[in-house]
Amino acid sequence: MTQLNIDIEKYHQLALQKRKEHRLFLLSLKRKAPKNLDQIVQKVHREVFEEIDCTACANCCKSLGPLFTEKDITRIAKHFRMRLPVFEDMYLKVDEDGDKIFQCMPCPFLGEDNLCSIYDIRPKACQEFPHTDRKKIYQINHLTIKNTLTCPAAYLFVEKLRERL
Repeated sequence: MTQLNIDIEKYHQLALQKRKEHRLFLLSLKRKAPKNLDQIVQKVHREVFEEIDCTACANCCKSLGPLFTEKDITRIAKHFRMRLPVFEDMYLKVDEDGDKIFQCMPCPFLGEDNLCSIYDIRPKACQEFPHTDRKKIYQINHLTIKNTLTCPAAYLFVEKLRERL
């Protein structure tokens, strides 16, 4: 059963309220992770995405700009039959860390229906977000906490993982 409308602000407020609890929980996994943690993480990730339909939210596409790798840029520019410098000039800028990101948000490839017009060739960062299916999840605790503030699925993932463990 997926949610048709997701109250992004409600999840953001919940994530803010539980940030300390979540941080302590994830830190405990770093200290002493169960042997089967990766399997539990995969199962919880699947359960969360049976409940959450990203297209009912798309908050990541509206507010978080992905980091573009050179492979991403090449693949997407080729798709649009654009030369790399033209694609970069049209869509990207270099941030304070020297990373290539969108010039502005929301994502220019996000449709009004919350669907991605380049879904099959989207950047690697978009493919992996919110990183809740990653092995050794405790290695990205800071990122997981940060993602709970933006992504309802990341918030639910941490909550369900806490219930399991």
